[in-house]
Amino acid sequence: MGYYTTVDGAIRIEPPLKWAEFKDSPFYETETSGKRDVRLKVDEEIVDTDEGQMIRKTASALEGSWEGGYKAYHLLEHVQEVIEAFPGHTFTGRLDCEGEEAADVWRVVVRDGVAVKVEPRIVWPDEDEAGERDDD
Repeated sequence: MGYYTTVDGAIRIEPPLKWAEFKDSPFYETETSGKRDVRLKVDEEIVDTDEGQMIRKTASALEGSWEGGYKAYHLLEHVQEVIEAFPGHTFTGRLDCEGEEAADVWRVVVRDGVAVKVEPRIVWPDEDEAGERDDD
């Protein structure tokens, strides 16, 4: 069974990766690639050439590997693997994550080339820092 997490959002890659950079990456989903907790979002563009039409593929972002919830146990380390695999590119944006348990929400962001897990601070608006209610 296992614990499922829903992953939404994207981490943009600037400049986008060219085909030669990512075609053999385990984060580029093909039938033979290994399963990872993130995948490269691949854009396809049809380009006219002297020899005919060509399909140009670039990878412009990282996104969750599956639609809906999945076992994203290695999400943070897989994002870091992608960052390290493609030096010279900038990674911006975030992946918003929500687990099965109430209040299990967090994000993955990239700060100075490092994938970081960010958890929210939940504060009740009617309490001060000492935990006393304003109307007591």
